Amino acid sequence: MNDLRTDMIASFDGVELAVHRMGAGRPVLLLHGLFSDANTNWIRFGTAAQLAAAGFEAIMPDLRVHGASGKPHDPAAYPPDVLVRDVFALVAALELEDFDLVGFSLGARTAFASVVAGLAPRRLALAGMGLESLRNWHDRIAFFIGAIDRFGEVKRGDPAFMAVSFMKTQKIDLVAARLLLTSLDWKRIDSLDAITMPTLVVCGAQDRDNGSPDALAEALPDGHFVEIPGTHMSSVTEKALGAALVAFLGR
Repeated sequence: MNDLRTDMIASFDGVELAVHRMGAGRPVLLLHGLFSDANTNWIRFGTAAQLAAAGFEAIMPDLRVHGASGKPHDPAAYPPDVLVRDVFALVAALELEDFDLVGFSLGARTAFASVVAGLAPRRLALAGMGLESLRNWHDRIAFFIGAIDRFGEVKRGDPAFMAVSFMKTQKIDLVAARLLLTSLDWKRIDSLDAITMPTLVVCGAQDRDNGSPDALAEALPDGHFVEIPGTHMSSVTEKALGAALVAFLGR
């Protein structure tokens, strides 16, 4: 039941999104982080296999501009909240009604914003996320746009070095990525009380890239914090991530 299947699904505007699926059972929609993809975040290090073995179906899209999904260069393909619109389009196309939602970093922010916009998963898990970043995403956007704009100039020791190195490893389309980032200038999110479902906040012990995860869990109506080993980059490689998701979603 752990065979990986991949389909291409047209989003609300016709852009093709690659959707990778593993396992059978309760659907879990997993959204990866910025400049990553489903393979890097969920498949390569076994998180999807852990979920599949526990009786879930892991549904893992490559977000717009990432992985095998479309990377349009037309600015019209990046309206405000485009990733949230993609999530709603995928939920509709896949006919998901009783499902769980998981996101890492940008995926967590997208999952959070999707719930605020009306998506209603049974349970929600936010990984690699803290309270401060949910409320001040503009600074993160500016940092990554700056990294793209200085892409050829960034050297070791520069604060953007790791981001640029990761973009190179992932072979990111810089034109499309910059357009996507400009569409994500979400306003300050003060809608924590809209997250009424049980919510797991899971974060690496050395990961405070997006602020305080325990403060986020405390601020949510039904938040639960679990700390796992790792930094922002390494926590997705830890078996503890899959274990925390299985334990929480299996309740």
